[in-house]
Amino acid sequence: MAEADLDVVIRSIAKKQHKSLMDAAKKRHGRFMGLAVKAKDKEKKARFKQIAKDTLLLAGAAARRLQVTAENAADSYLRSMKKAAEAQPVKKPVKKKKD
Repeated sequence: MAEADLDVVIRSIAKKQHKSLMDAAKKRHGRFMGLAVKAKDKEKKARFKQIAKDTLLLAGAAARRLQVTAENAADSYLRSMKKAAEAQPVKKPVKKKKD
């Protein structure tokens, strides 16, 4: 089923994007947690911890939306290819006459 190849590509690209987005969010989370450890007063420490927490939360939501969008696009492509394949008339082989 050659027409399914592009839907697999869409899904694999989405997985790579999801992974890179979450890796970047984890790095940023670590940076803010490091700033929280270095903070001198309680308010700054709490603020940096909250920013770190929100970073992971929002990045997770964005990653889920990205994944859902990619899944929908891949499913839509697959459905349209199946529909197009079914809509094409089947050609019967032409028999050659022997004279």
